[in-house]
Amino acid sequence: MISVCIATYNGERFLGKQLQSILEQLGELDEVIISDDSSTDRTLEVVRSFNDPRIRIFEGQTFRNAIFNFEYALRQARHDSIFLSDQDDEWEPGKVKRMSDALQQYDMVVTDHSVVDDHGRVILPSYFERVPSGPGLLRNLKKNTYYGCCMAFRRTVLEVALPFPKNIPMHDIWLGFVADLFFKATFIDYPYTRYRKHSDNVSTATDIVSTATLTAKIGYRWNIIRYLPTAILRKFKHK
Repeated sequence: MISVCIATYNGERFLGKQLQSILEQLGELDEVIISDDSSTDRTLEVVRSFNDPRIRIFEGQTFRNAIFNFEYALRQARHDSIFLSDQDDEWEPGKVKRMSDALQQYDMVVTDHSVVDDHGRVILPSYFERVPSGPGLLRNLKKNTYYGCCMAFRRTVLEVALPFPKNIPMHDIWLGFVADLFFKATFIDYPYTRYRKHSDNVSTATDIVSTATLTAKIGYRWNIIRYLPTAILRKFKHK
């Protein structure tokens, strides 16, 4: 059984297509967690229109922050295999099966993704072809390739990763850091997610060329490395 965690905020434009692409791949006992950060559009109406008992809605969050909205969603997950999902992408058929199979051997699984525009037109067929991606602490401190929209992991990873430290740059970067430190991760060279690139994206993690300043880049890496002692203590606690 799996839990799919989605943090929503004003996602009415594309959320319906994303939920449809997810629900088609789930079993009767799986679940989709929706943590909504006080949307002011029709996001919750779109979710409720599915009338699907597998969807669990947690509305009225006031984080105003995608990282901690995702943390709340993850805390509600009841199953041992956990998938992250953005609100505006689409999952390709076979994604859940392929990643679930990989989780039998690995603790963290990340797949390739294509990039599409607002209209679903492919901008980039394969991110991995443009950016070498894979596990490895130094590799991912240099250029993060752990993308939440393409990520699934076992609960054992979550037990070390939570609670999220206050100043991490993004939740998926922290989860990947924890996985590289203590667990086995694998990357699947197939674009199982259609990542939608548009003006309202919260995350710029999948940008091929970073526009961040040198100061920001140094700060991002420091805000991961500084929590190394925290991660080590948590892992020791959960042995």
